[in-house]
Amino acid sequence: MNNFLFYQGINLFFLFIFAVKIFINIMKIAIVGATGLVGREMLKVLEEFQVPFDEIYFMASEKSIGQKIIFKNKEYTIKSLPEVLTLKPNIAIFSAGSAVSLEYAPKFKEIGCYVVDNSSAWRMHEDVPLVVPEINFETIHKNSYIIANPNCSTIQLVMVLYPIYHRYGLKRMVVSTYQAVTGTGKNAVEQLMGERSNNPNAPKVYPYPIDLNCIPQCDVFLDNDYTKEEMKIVNETRKILDNPHLRITATAVRVPVIGGHSESVNLELGKSFSVSDIKEILYQTPGVIVMDNPSEKEYPMPILAHGKNEVFVGRIRRDESIENGLNLWIVADNLRKGAATNAIQIAIRLQEEFFSVK
Repeated sequence: MNNFLFYQGINLFFLFIFAVKIFINIMKIAIVGATGLVGREMLKVLEEFQVPFDEIYFMASEKSIGQKIIFKNKEYTIKSLPEVLTLKPNIAIFSAGSAVSLEYAPKFKEIGCYVVDNSSAWRMHEDVPLVVPEINFETIHKNSYIIANPNCSTIQLVMVLYPIYHRYGLKRMVVSTYQAVTGTGKNAVEQLMGERSNNPNAPKVYPYPIDLNCIPQCDVFLDNDYTKEEMKIVNETRKILDNPHLRITATAVRVPVIGGHSESVNLELGKSFSVSDIKEILYQTPGVIVMDNPSEKEYPMPILAHGKNEVFVGRIRRDESIENGLNLWIVADNLRKGAATNAIQIAIRLQEEFFSVK
């Protein structure tokens, strides 16, 4: 009789747990593109930030479906996007290209899932927030089910630009970027390493050799002879700062660096400033690290930013050729804050704001 009551008690306990799970909010996260360069960084950032979840799903290309992936010492099976749709995640983070996002983001939206998209597919849609959490998370509303992650070069730029712009205004900006091959993807890394090892079978992603070279072309050329990458910087910065007429021009260059984008930025501010005040503003900016000590040869470099979530700024100095001119050198890991970290930060804020997950 006692054994019967004991097992009945166990059954009731598990029925209670099942009932609770039905009525409480289960946090389900989906990672789309989990095996790519950005996807792998997302897994690292999820673990580093200890992002809470009850269930997590991983998706990749069709050839990867059914394969295993290890996350936090646990084995998961890579699923298809249609399968994960039936599981109804709360938040899905996409890093699988524009075509996938254009097809599937609306489907996830239909089931009430927030999509944080790392492609360029939705960035310039008028009703889609383009978000860097430290700057403009408030543009996300309860029904903003598709949220765009900005371009990697744009993110690190506006992280440093925003507090200066907010304080002094901005008349004009000139940006030159020096972008790592990881910004193009895995095959670009293999091209660079293959050229260094004289491997004739290495992929050919770029129209010219990248080792010991600089290629003044990131993405395809447009009708105005700027590349898509250059115009992303222009248009996305204007949208994030909510200033559609801001005067910006950009030149994007691919350089033989594995990871970490660098930017030379020239600003014409709206009013007078002191360099010491600029530095103090940046010292106080969350997510920004000032590395500026020329006498000791201290300045940001990709090798120092690798694997870091912060944006680094240095070479802060007055442009003496123009009134209220300022020069900056900005560096960040393009796979981290430029992609994975920013997306995960958005997801964390979504959990806090709309799911009461702390």
